[in-house]
Amino acid sequence: MQPPESSVHYSRWDDSSREEVSVASVSGLEEASCCERTSRKLCTGKLGLAMKVLGGLALFWVIFILGYVTGYYVHKCK
Repeated sequence: MQPPESSVHYSRWDDSSREEVSVASVSGLEEASCCERTSRKLCTGKLGLAMKVLGGLALFWVIFILGYVTGYYVHKCK
């Protein structure tokens, strides 16, 4: 059998004297795999933003170079 899943849900009413906290089940919070932890670390926060910017720049240059090379051979004088 699979272990029970757990998560915490907090809801606050407009009336400050009335607060509700409920605990439900969600699998994998305690047992996150190495890939999930790495993905979460590299895709969130300042490091995630830096990775997205660097990935975008790398993608830009790859597309630019492929377009340049393709254009060179398409428009090459015979």
